[in-house]
This record gives sequence, C-alpha cells and structure tokens, in this order.
Amino acid sequence: MDFWNLLYRSVVIVNDTILLTNIMRYNVINADPSKPVQDRDHKFLTKAVEEAYKGVECGDGGPFGAVVVCKDEIVVSCHNLVLKNTDPTAHAEVTAIREACKKLNQIELSDCEIYASCEPCPMCFGAIHLSRIKRLVYGAKAEAAIAIGFDDFIADALRGTGFYQKAHLEIKRADGNGAIIAEQVFEKTKAKFHMY
Repeated sequence: MDFWNLLYRSVVIVNDTILLTNIMRYNVINADPSKPVQDRDHKFLTKAVEEAYKGVECGDGGPFGAVVVCKDEIVVSCHNLVLKNTDPTAHAEVTAIREACKKLNQIELSDCEIYASCEPCPMCFGAIHLSRIKRLVYGAKAEAAIAIGFDDFIADALRGTGFYQKAHLEIKRADGNGAIIAEQVFEKTKAKFHMY
C-alpha cells in the first residue's frame, strides 16, 4: 500500500479540506529538492503510519506511530501505548525515544531523526528537543487528530486561552524556604551530575 493510501486511511476525514491540507503539508514542508531524501522520508514516514495502524488494531492506544532512524537504519518503530500501559505519557514519540535511548545506551540522540505519523503534541516535542534529535518529519497536522477527539492544546489550557478554558489544575511556584531549598539542589549537585 502506498503512502497516500496509508495517510488517507489514517485520518478520519471531516471534510475534503483536511485531507488536502495534510497531503499538501507533507509535499511542501517535508519535500526536499533531492529525490533520495524524499524517497527516504517517504519510506520512514510510511513505517510510522503502519505503526499507527498496528497500535489501534491491537488496542494499545490511539492512531499514532513513530520511528527513530540513525544512519539510514531504523533503530526502533513504536506506536501509542497509552491504553496498554495505562500511562497517559506513553505517546508514540515518547515511547520511541525511550526505547531508542535504551537500545543505543545513551540519553542523547543527536545523530538520530524521528518520523511521526502526526504532528507531535507539546510533551512529545519537548521529549524530541531534550533528546537532541536532529530532525523531525511528520505526516498529519495536529488538527487531524483534534478533529477525531484528541485534544493537545496544553499551552492554551494552561494559559486559559484559545478554545479551552484554564486547566483544572492549580499551578503555583513555592515561596519562602521551599523555593530556596529546591533551587539549591541544582547548585549543590552540578559538579556530580552531567547529562550530556
């Protein structure tokens, strides 16, 4: 099955505009003047979409897949495991990063790329950033997932802006000694801990 059929099957169409937007987004944003890069991106993104189907078919989670690639080889290919693991953070991208770090025995993935079937949510984008992955290629826009009930407007929820109201969560920075001793942890441990 070719990529366009996979993309079409992976997105519940609300109207023809969403599909057209997704196809055009892949062609315009992720296209590269060199054909080998397009073919390569197509191959790995297709694998991410296949993972999205796999996750839904086996009941593990939502229709999201991710593939971590290093030197043109797939390190890991994963899908959303939120339902299987009863873990709201087990998104495809986070799961792929966790597994890639374990497999490569390192926490920094600067020589890797990640392919995601859908535009990453803020949590997944944060994980991609923290792992120092050098390149992200995604297929569907976040709006395609939102159209079928997934809501990832985390920033809007925290600020109380946009469609969503303020999150049902009190967010407060500690004051007094609590804040001071929490900040001292960084100063007192900086010589003992080196992340990268």
